[in-house]
Amino acid sequence: MTQPASIVQNYINGEWSTPTAETYLEVINPATIEVLSKVPLSPATEVDRATTAAQTAFSTWRRTPATERVQYLFKLKALLEEHFEDIAQTITLECGKTIAEAKGEMRRAIENVEVACGIPILMQGYNSEDIARGIDEHMIRQPLGVTAIITPFNFPGMIPFWFMPYSIACGNTCIIKPSERVPLTMQKIFHLLEQTGLPKGVVNLVNGAKEVVDALLDHPTIRAISFVGSSPVAKYVYSRAAANGKRSQCQGGAKNPVIVLPDADITMTTKIMADSAFGCAGQRCLAASVAITVGSAKTTFTDAIAEAATTRQVGFGLDSGVQMGPVINDQSKTRIETIIGQAETEGATVLVDGRSPKVSGYENGYFVRPTILQNIDPVGEIANTEIFGPVLSLIHLETIDDAIALVNRSQYGNMASLFTSSGAAARKFRYEAEAGNIGINIGVAAPMAFFPFSGWKESFFGDLHGQGWHAIEFFTQTKVIVERWHDWTRQF
Repeated sequence: MTQPASIVQNYINGEWSTPTAETYLEVINPATIEVLSKVPLSPATEVDRATTAAQTAFSTWRRTPATERVQYLFKLKALLEEHFEDIAQTITLECGKTIAEAKGEMRRAIENVEVACGIPILMQGYNSEDIARGIDEHMIRQPLGVTAIITPFNFPGMIPFWFMPYSIACGNTCIIKPSERVPLTMQKIFHLLEQTGLPKGVVNLVNGAKEVVDALLDHPTIRAISFVGSSPVAKYVYSRAAANGKRSQCQGGAKNPVIVLPDADITMTTKIMADSAFGCAGQRCLAASVAITVGSAKTTFTDAIAEAATTRQVGFGLDSGVQMGPVINDQSKTRIETIIGQAETEGATVLVDGRSPKVSGYENGYFVRPTILQNIDPVGEIANTEIFGPVLSLIHLETIDDAIALVNRSQYGNMASLFTSSGAAARKFRYEAEAGNIGINIGVAAPMAFFPFSGWKESFFGDLHGQGWHAIEFFTQTKVIVERWHDWTRQF
């Protein structure tokens, strides 16, 4: 077949290459529908090449002192700062989010590099002398070997950094497979990684789809898998990785509920909730999906959030004043609009309808305007379906106890938030709510890089999350040494 002129490349063993692939996908700007590039769906042989390179590099990299390993991360941090604007623009072009959102994403990526630079302390073990007479015991942390990272389309710059800096700082080598929908951000970041002088094979990039994922899950040399995506795929990755004896941390989907109490500051709550529900076009696992109003909050919040949804500026993320961009592709747009129609069938009222909008200058873009669904059945399908778009469902209940009970009935447990001015209500909520990330007067409870990105229930499969101490635990294995040194002629 004739290869396309502009092709995304793999980076294996310190070299750029274009794999021989039978299928190429177009990388499309979802706002303008411009074809930005084409990505090859690599065959499994590319995974084998990358794994061989990573395993070869591991034997030397693991022996590199931690204080030396982090020097490459210091260089990477400086390069990311230097190329910050360019990478953010690339995220906007291929992912669709606004430039402000893209910059926020890259700031979180850089935070993870900064935290991983503390690995000489974070990776320390501990010891105890004289656990018995003349016997000492020590626990040390050692790297695992080759690790693999599989990332989604919605945060092409940030999510790889939940894992990669910690993996290599701990002495592992790694292979990254970005989403085939948004491969260009990682292309630019890997050019920066190359400039740091990292030894060949320490970091590798393989573009592709399911064949590459399965090859990573099945390869006997790969010791650990990090994944972020939908819950069905997260469950698939987790089960297949576990069946092959690998460690895995698999972040899944969400249906994030937010409770609004009558004593909440409605003006600020509305602003924060609009940013949470409609930011990144609702395509993030911490987006507010269901607003549960309690008591008299129903009228005030409903009117305010409807106004905020109606007036939000939608368009191309690089244009001035735009507050929300498109969804990722036509399939997502169709799916979201179909779900809105299904909600009507269930008896919901479409209070603000974002279907089939016309955005001036970008009429062919994959846009869905902010949408508000009212009178949602709390036990219906829509109330429990991850829409992954700019759609906020409204449910009204009379007490905070009823609201928390509804929160806890969800199959998901990624995030839950409460808006209130009551400390007692806030403590009750954070104590009882069954979710891994809790927000109090916060619309997107995204942990800082030195905290783990938590998640419960169907939102996470595994034991150790990305970021912070969890990442150190995940990317190292502990070794306990019990030793005795003494003169054998001496009496003890």
